[in-house]
Amino acid sequence: MDAARGAVMSVKELEAFLTREFPQAFGPGKPHHVESVGRNVATVRLDADESHLRPGGTVSGPAMMALADVAIYVALLGQIGPVGLAVTTSLSINFLRKPAPGPMFADAKLIKLGKRLAVGEVG
Repeated sequence: MDAARGAVMSVKELEAFLTREFPQAFGPGKPHHVESVGRNVATVRLDADESHLRPGGTVSGPAMMALADVAIYVALLGQIGPVGLAVTTSLSINFLRKPAPGPMFADAKLIKLGKRLAVGEVG
């Protein structure tokens, strides 16, 4: 356990696990990157490029939803370790701005972590 950060997996361990389990999204040349992980929190970056845009030049809703989902997953893995089959049961999102292409950051926070269910939020 990274006692200073309060996580059972480090950024490096998370990146290695995610690159192995989700090569479509993580690894060299891929758009998602774990920026930080700590006790019940994580920050994930999406390097949004043309493949993430919708007409009008803004980042698409599905790309933002994926980023939020990945960020909560990373925060969860930071607490429970490498569990590839942890799944999302519900996701709700409010689109407040039209982001331009480029780096986007998702700050995830676990509100409740139980034995079978976790609840979190992303800002």
